[in-house]
Amino acid sequence: MSWRAVFDAEVTFSNDGGLQAQGFRVDIPGPDVTDAEIGRLFVTSLDLLMADTVTVRNVRLIEEEHKGTRGGPSDLRR
Repeated sequence: MSWRAVFDAEVTFSNDGGLQAQGFRVDIPGPDVTDAEIGRLFVTSLDLLMADTVTVRNVRLIEEEHKGTRGGPSDLRR
C-alpha cells in the first residue's frame, strides 16, 4: 500500500522571499509520517535551495500510488 500526503505549505528563504503551495502532494513512507518529514520531502522534491523554515498545514493522508517524489520512499537515488 502506498501513501501520499496532501497539504498546504509555506516556505521562507534565508536570502529573503518565500513560497506558498496549496494542495501539494508528496509520496510518504507511511501513515505515521510527521509534519517535519512532509516539509522535508516538499523542499527536497522541489530542489529548493536556501529554504529556512517550512510550515505545513491542512495535512491529509491518502492511499495513492507513489509518483516518484524526489527524496521520497520510491526514489531510487536514496
